Amino acid sequence: MKIYSWNILYRNRDLNAAFEFISHADFDVFCLQEVTEGFLKRLQTLPYHCAFRTDVERILPQGVVRNYVVTLSKYPIIRQGEIPFPEYWSHLPLRTRIFVRLMPSRYFSKIRNRGGLFVDIAREESTVRVFNLHLILAHPAWRLREFELAMAEHDPLRPAIVCGDLNTLERPHIGLLNWILGGRVGDALFYNRERIHIEKRFVVHELTNAFAGEVTHTLSRSQLDHILVSHSLAIKNTTVIPERYGSDHHPLCVEIA
Repeated sequence: MKIYSWNILYRNRDLNAAFEFISHADFDVFCLQEVTEGFLKRLQTLPYHCAFRTDVERILPQGVVRNYVVTLSKYPIIRQGEIPFPEYWSHLPLRTRIFVRLMPSRYFSKIRNRGGLFVDIAREESTVRVFNLHLILAHPAWRLREFELAMAEHDPLRPAIVCGDLNTLERPHIGLLNWILGGRVGDALFYNRERIHIEKRFVVHELTNAFAGEVTHTLSRSQLDHILVSHSLAIKNTTVIPERYGSDHHPLCVEIA
């Protein structure tokens, strides 16, 4: 069983190449984040079962732009559910609001209606729950809170796969964003702390980080993107795909038994 996860980047300017990559990939399940409305319609033309939920609504000068988390599956989707994430804008400090307003809206904007998705897929005689998440780029504690909200839908007795962009920053040059976007000074200075904390949560939820130590996002030099696999599933092979097809994230692929 081959699982892919990829943050496609909502301002991706090479969507034709991205679509060609997805449509020709050998996958059983493909989880995508930051999918635009137009690209969602293209994905729905592919011969796969499709589930989606609003990833985020970006409030831009020209209006509200919606992105989606999308899960494509070769196997039937017998159930799907949404994981609403809290609204944080009113809790952001003044420095963060000023930063967002000063930055070009194509990079940072006010956001709302964020959330994740889970689906149950019927695979032979078993059912696997697949999560598709895109955690907030802001306060590290909020990211951990969102991860735990998602894991409230995870039963350790049932095989699960957690895909998505968890936005875990783990390098000094990018850690400053943790403070700028609402965290504490310590979140910027001790930039490895979040990685330590979230890896502990993976253990608690009996999940294996298939790409531990890999760089999935070139600019941040961090593992932003994850595929987590239940201990009951055997990982046969992992691949960080070198080509990014217009995104700033590398696609990930894991093969499990």
